[in-house]
Amino acid sequence: MMTATHVKEISIKVFNDIGVLAQLTKIVAEKGINLLAAAAWIEDDKNGIVHLVTDDNLRAVDALTAHSYAPEELASIAVEIDHKPGMLSRLCQKIGAEDINIRYLYVSAPINDDKCLLIVSTDDNDRALVVLNE
Repeated sequence: MMTATHVKEISIKVFNDIGVLAQLTKIVAEKGINLLAAAAWIEDDKNGIVHLVTDDNLRAVDALTAHSYAPEELASIAVEIDHKPGMLSRLCQKIGAEDINIRYLYVSAPINDDKCLLIVSTDDNDRALVVLNE
């Protein structure tokens, strides 16, 4: 079972330095904003990217901006899927069968839960949303 909805991620370009992720997440936490999913990676030796899915993007963006970050919101899809073998494969096959390209994805999956949250960005999020909800 899959349930897909449109979601906005917050994307922040950061300097690749020890403690930056801790600082970003502290800023968000101090405002009482809950993180639903997060991903972070290094682009090169000097720069990194952080993606956050929150329960209150407006306040999160304001808080990060107040701390001299330049967050932007990106359209993507949140998919609640059963936490069992083969579900990611099934999702990817459904999207691929419609000739939709996946740009990136990441998953938040508690070990002892029946569901997990997958965040995916494609080259056609509107069409992917329809396909995933069929």
